[in-house]
This record gives sequence, C-alpha cells and structure tokens, in this order.
Amino acid sequence: MTDPKPKERDQTSGPEPDESPKERVDRELIELLNGLRVILPGVQVLLAFLLTVPFSSGFGKATSTDRILYFVTVLLTVAATGALTMPAAYHRIRFRQGDKERMLHISNAFAIVGLVLLTLAMSSVVFLITNVLYGIAAAVPVALVCLAVLGFSWFAVPLIWSGDDTD
Repeated sequence: MTDPKPKERDQTSGPEPDESPKERVDRELIELLNGLRVILPGVQVLLAFLLTVPFSSGFGKATSTDRILYFVTVLLTVAATGALTMPAAYHRIRFRQGDKERMLHISNAFAIVGLVLLTLAMSSVVFLITNVLYGIAAAVPVALVCLAVLGFSWFAVPLIWSGDDTD
C-alpha cells in the first residue's frame, strides 16, 4: 500500500488548507455535534429500557443489592445523557454570541465525560443483567470485560494512536 499524498494527509490531520480559524472552529463544532447525534440514540434507548424495569412484574423479587445497582445504573445513564446532550443545549443558549471556540472546548470536555459515564453505565447494566441471570460469579468478570473493551476501544486506542496517522 502506498502512502497518501502529503496534501491528503494534511487534510485529515489538522486544519483544512486555506481554512480560517473561524472556519476551523465551525467545522470542528459541526463534527462534534454530528458525532453526538450518532451516540445519543443508543443512550436514549438504554435509558428508556432502564426506566421500564421497575414496572415489570419481576422487579419486586430483586434483592436490595440489585435495586441499588439498578439505581446507580439509572443515575449513570441519566448523567451520561445529560453530558452528551449538553453541547446541543449550550449551542442553543449561546448561539450567535461569539464564543464558539469556548463552546467547542467545553462541549468536547462534556462529550468525553459523557463517554466515560456511558462506559460505566453500560458496564453496570451488563453487570446487573448478568448477576440476575447467572449470579455474581459470572457478573463480575463479564462486566470487567465489558469495561475493558469499552475503555480500550473508546479511550486507549485514540490516546495510543493520537499522533501517528501515517500508515
């Protein structure tokens, strides 16, 4: 496989050629909001699923530990939803007030926090379901694998390969 042309590499690794700082911030904000549009439906489905659980007939048989873990999972999911929707709310409230660069930095930080919370929420729900179905002996390793896979793919991979896009 041949290396991409230098011009192509420049277009994918930083500011676009002849792009002003304002255009860069606008593009990066659009990219962030588009990325969040991909994530949010899944988070919303998880939250909707969790909100129906207490109303199911079997929930009354849940142990106090299961109830606590369920509540923690709901709180993590709500927090993830809040953090991941914050950029859209910030954009609507601060629209046309000339602080898009600050909006981009704050929104990016909230998106990362939202992904951390989502990682914990998804691992927690996997733990809860596995514990109910197969017991704690199965729930602990399954949830840890889930946490490791999400943590590695969502955080470690981007951090490990952050500056080397030359292949």
